[in-house]
Amino acid sequence: GDAFVDELTPEEMREYRGTLTEPGKESPHRDRPASENLDLFERMRDGEFDDGTCVLRARIDMASANLNMRDPVLYRIKRATHQATGDEWCIYPMYDFSHPIADATEGITHSLCTLEFEDHRPLYDWVAERILRAGLVEAMPRQIEFSRLNLKYTVLSKRKLIQLVENSHVTGWDDPRMPTLSGIRRRGFPPAAIRLFCERMGISKTDSNIDFGILEDCAREVLDEDSPRAFAILDPLKVTITNWDGSSMEDFEVPLHPKRPELGNRKVPFGKQVYIERSDFFDLEGPEGEANENRPPRGFKRLLPNQKVRLKYAYVIQCDEVVRDETTNEPVELVCTVFPETRAGVTPEGETRVKGIIQWVEATTGA
Repeated sequence: GDAFVDELTPEEMREYRGTLTEPGKESPHRDRPASENLDLFERMRDGEFDDGTCVLRARIDMASANLNMRDPVLYRIKRATHQATGDEWCIYPMYDFSHPIADATEGITHSLCTLEFEDHRPLYDWVAERILRAGLVEAMPRQIEFSRLNLKYTVLSKRKLIQLVENSHVTGWDDPRMPTLSGIRRRGFPPAAIRLFCERMGISKTDSNIDFGILEDCAREVLDEDSPRAFAILDPLKVTITNWDGSSMEDFEVPLHPKRPELGNRKVPFGKQVYIERSDFFDLEGPEGEANENRPPRGFKRLLPNQKVRLKYAYVIQCDEVVRDETTNEPVELVCTVFPETRAGVTPEGETRVKGIIQWVEATTGA
């Protein structure tokens, strides 16, 4: 037969198995007749033996260079409650034995595994060939290995992630902090971005760690196609326009998407006070200017004292005065002049085109 019941202890089995450089030794129970092996296996199934007393092993080749082929264990006795069958069984198959059988009976043609299963493929084929030869299945599945999709600085092991769930460090598998499909969906990654990422990474036979930024790039690319635009100021700096008429407001028609006019426009209010991003103003006379020898950073085209910048879709303004915090000397408000003739991107004839363009929001509405 192709299998036998073995009564070696786990320690003896390890000793008999051999090493990568030395062949193993055959178990003294290896040549038992098939009838005796069948009787012992039925008694294993009926619960006559204690856990670990004996196992069912494949009879293959104890001198094989692949340790997985040195008479591997197929069934062992384990009195444990199964999630599906309860306590009905006291013997359970090993994964390497049940894997090809499950694939073949379910009509799987190609079993895709990660690279750590490459050394297990000969045993997969050995089991599949024998159940096919015995007429138990109609076709033999094929195992193919490929590298895992590893992300840098990201834990993807389910055994480790489940500890975060069970110990209530996260709210569940769909917590936005979890590197699961449901988690990154809640974080805002569209399904198309995940598919694009997988398509770009492809399938490889070489283990590698992929930079998380590539996944984020895919998300940005997909979101860029469909997402409506809006202005957002994270670190606000107030701008007061001295030559604006009191509390009057003006609306600008701004496209929802610069590349997709069919999405329409939105109205953005403009008034005497607006907020700009603090990083869009370089304070030559303040602490950051002193640290840079009172010179703007190379290539800086945004707002400087006594210089001009364009507010996107609106007007060109010029910074006339910087109001500072008395304690830190940091700017808290910019007093500026607006140039009405520059409305909506217009550069008056004879004027030099202003290169810098920055985002803004109206101060009273935040829109």
